[in-house]
Amino acid sequence: MNRIRHERPIAAVTGASGGLGRALVRRLADDGYDVGLIARGRAGLDAAAAEVRAAGGRACVAAADVAEWQQVDDAATRIETELGPVDLWINNAMTTVFATVTDTAAHELKRATEVTYLGQVHGAMAALDRMRGRDRGTIVSIGSALAFRGIPMQSSYCASKFAVRGFMESLRSELLADGSGVRVVQVHMPAMDTPQFGWCRTRTDRHPMPVPPIYAPERCADAVMRAVDGGRRQKIFGVWNWFLVKLNSVMPGVGDHYMARTGFDSQLTDIPIDPDRPDSLFAPVDDDVDHGATGIFGDLTGGMLTADYLRSVPGIAADAAVAAGARVAEVARRRT
Repeated sequence: MNRIRHERPIAAVTGASGGLGRALVRRLADDGYDVGLIARGRAGLDAAAAEVRAAGGRACVAAADVAEWQQVDDAATRIETELGPVDLWINNAMTTVFATVTDTAAHELKRATEVTYLGQVHGAMAALDRMRGRDRGTIVSIGSALAFRGIPMQSSYCASKFAVRGFMESLRSELLADGSGVRVVQVHMPAMDTPQFGWCRTRTDRHPMPVPPIYAPERCADAVMRAVDGGRRQKIFGVWNWFLVKLNSVMPGVGDHYMARTGFDSQLTDIPIDPDRPDSLFAPVDDDVDHGATGIFGDLTGGMLTADYLRSVPGIAADAAVAAGARVAEVARRRT
């Protein structure tokens, strides 16, 4: 990697104050990067900056709402002014509304889309404006299996991730056509134990949760850096993640029935939701309190190797068989 002003490479991360973004900041600092931190929550940003400095790196805090283009562009200018030319830009910021389509208000859907989709577009454009003239740099898009398969109560998130995937593929094709040295990498994540399940807006009566198998955000941060360092075009991380993507490509109807059967309860705990809890859709919840990288599901993390997940496999297989049977019956009814 070419460096112009400093010996250490420079990275920028959106959504850097918590969750996977926070784990990425720590991993980048450990790998010798100076890091530009972009998010809304001041407490989380300051704590992330302190971790970078403790690892011997330089940190630049650039508070911004990624849904707003000018704020992202200003953040990029500030980072390059304080740290130097950005070598690696990671688009990670997201938000969502846990609710069915009929329970989601239009302004909520708009906001979630602006953050999760346009936030990545704005980040890519800001990075590209600076990298293209230097003919070097890497833009990373944090995606999901839900960029390939929609599930109940996640319409805003799934739609945004689908759109991001299309945007990044278009951008990559254009860069290849130009012979540019700028790379685009997409890494599609499995379910992770991050704080977002405690601060997302929800219309459910129970606390939301990631769909098992669940991974620690640190493992996912490692996967991102392996994809970057290995020159990957795209990486679908997690065996179950990969399987769902492939299954959906050949039998999407079975996926519809499977998600209809399992997609609601698999995303909800037995913990009653606090109707007065704050959420992060329009304002940060980590302005005063640092929530870090991990959530409340640490005892369930470990991917497909946890005892709880292995015990659930027979039930998953049974649900899949029922879903496949329902799909066959549906096709038979249509043909008759």
